[in-house]
Parts: sequence; structure tokens; C-alpha cells
Amino acid sequence: MDNDHFEPTIIGFTCNWCSYRASDLAGTARMKYAPNVRLIRLMCSGRLDPTFVLRALSAGADGVMITGCHPGECHYIEQNFKALRRYLLLKRVLSGLGIEPERVKLVWASAAEGARFASETTLFVEEVRKLGPLNWGKPAAGLENLQEEISKLEEVPA
Repeated sequence: MDNDHFEPTIIGFTCNWCSYRASDLAGTARMKYAPNVRLIRLMCSGRLDPTFVLRALSAGADGVMITGCHPGECHYIEQNFKALRRYLLLKRVLSGLGIEPERVKLVWASAAEGARFASETTLFVEEVRKLGPLNWGKPAAGLENLQEEISKLEEVPA
């Protein structure tokens, strides 16, 4: 498939207090950005369970963008640091599964940064377009090793 004509589907998990409002500002200010992102509003980026990202990817998303308040400005004290830790761990898990970790992106954007939200969204869509479709159903290189490890664990007597 020609990646120039491939239109990725991106799921965006946004913090209610900052980045969701940044996306709203971008829209009301009529800033142009890629329409490929479907936003899901969370109360806080720290509320994002890593399984939400895995479910989005397994359901057909080609990439996931996580957005939240700038570190030190979280409405829930330090929850965006929790989101950062989960994001870094998630990238390692994806890499272990043979999925490009670049398919997940973390962006800090305050409610006043509609232009930043718009430019980061467009940039991420271009990055995922270059990666091509995820094709989650096809066996990834890392899955063969994972299946062998699981088989060895099942052979160990309880």
C-alpha cells in the first residue's frame, strides 16, 4: 500500500482541563489541523490506563496521542507525572511486542495552547502516515518470542 494515500486513524486521549480545551480552542479559532484524530476526554491524563491504548490499537487505531497539562500544572497535583511514567512503560511494552513505539505520542498542552495542539496533531498524523498501517492482526516479530515464553511458563508444574 502506498503510504502517501494512507490515512491513519488516531485516537487521542485528552485531559479535560487543559488539552481538551486546547483542542476546543484550536477548533473555535479555526486553526487547520489533521482531522484524523478521534478525541476521548478523560478527567486527567493520569487517569489513562495503558490498556486503553492497547485496546485502541487492537481495535484498529494506527496511533494514539495522549495529551495533558504541563508537568507541575496538573489540576490533580502530580497525576501527569503518573501519565508520563505509564507512557514510558507503554512504549517499552509496544517495542517488546514488535510494534513501533512511535505510534504512541505524549503531548503537554495547556488550555491556551490551541496552536500547539493543532501543530502536534498534524505532525503526529504525518509521522504515523510514514509508518504505514498498524495491521495489528498480522504476527509481529516480537510475538513469536512472546508465545515461546508463555509456552515455557505453562510447562512449569504448579
